[in-house]
Parts: sequence; structure tokens; C-alpha cells
Amino acid sequence: MTRMTRRSFVAGLALWPSLGAAQSVMIPYALAPKGTSVGFTFDLSGVAQSGTMPIQSANIQLDTKRLRNSKVDVILNVAAARTRLPFARGPMLGESVLNADAHPTIRFTSTKIQLGPGGRISDGASIRGDLTVRGITRPVNLNAALYRAPGSAADNLDALSIQLTGALDRHAYGASGYPDLVDETVGLNIMAQITRLN
Repeated sequence: MTRMTRRSFVAGLALWPSLGAAQSVMIPYALAPKGTSVGFTFDLSGVAQSGTMPIQSANIQLDTKRLRNSKVDVILNVAAARTRLPFARGPMLGESVLNADAHPTIRFTSTKIQLGPGGRISDGASIRGDLTVRGITRPVNLNAALYRAPGSAADNLDALSIQLTGALDRHAYGASGYPDLVDETVGLNIMAQITRLN
């Protein structure tokens, strides 16, 4: 994925409110073939660990007139999750944690987008939504950032990058296995490149 700087991020999105009048209300986007990853972190015996889980599908609709009306619906492939510790993968996918056989996907559906100061996504924005893990759905709040490619025109929204970060309590979803070894908090870092469909 092309790295975005905060300067290009702020400069590119500062004009969105004024551009909204010239854009269609809802614009569908698709995930780019490359440049998308879902990272997660956890502590194992007090040592920070990390892993990845691929996105199976995504439905992304951006409303450039009223960004708070935009929608995100993402489904993750649990069975294809990986960790840097090969021996930890089996227990993670097992019945007492993610139970991948019975629940092969994780789903996040946005319910509310809170814009940052000045009605922008450029600082302080968040996305609230319903996260379903192991068949249990709970509300979560994720920090959100939206970027355009460095050097692109301010009104060029054909290719964008989204970053969502946050954390969850795995016990709230029944993924409570190995409590003496694995901390209850799991960090999330979702990076996705999206392209405009029309």
C-alpha cells in the first residue's frame, strides 16, 4: 500500500464538504486487489504478538455530500487468519477462541459515522458499528481515517485508502480460551485500498 502522510491526508480531505454539491450522493467503492490487510494484536504471556486476517468481502458506500451517511460492511475470513507464531494458530482458531469451524467469518457493519472538528474525516473521526464474532454481535467504536493518493487532484476520489483502528474485549464474544496465557484485549488495525465503481 502507498504510504500516506498526514499532510496529504488533511489537504486532500479539507475540500470534501465544498465538493459534495458537485458529486453524486452515494458512490460505491470496491476493494482493490492489493493493498488491503486486517491486522490484530494480542499479548501472549505478557509478550506482544500480531497476526492478520484477510477480508472476504466489503460493501463500501461513500456519501460525499454528507460523509456521516456513508456505509461500510466488511466480512473477514476467520479460517485464513495467521499469526507470527505458527503454534498459536491452531488454538486461536479452535473451539474455545474463534471457533472457525462453526463461525468461519467475522462481520463489521457500520451504524454511525462521527466526523471530526469542522465536519471532516481528517481528524478525530470515528465509525461506530456492530461487530459479530462467534455469532455474538456487540457495538464497537473504531477510529477512522480516509486518504487519497499523494499528488492526486483534490477532487480526484477514484482511489482512496481507509484505516480503521480500535480494540475489543474477546471475552465479550465468548472467545475466552486460554485466559491464563492470552490477554482479553485484542487490537485491530484495518487498512484497505478502495476504487470507485462509477
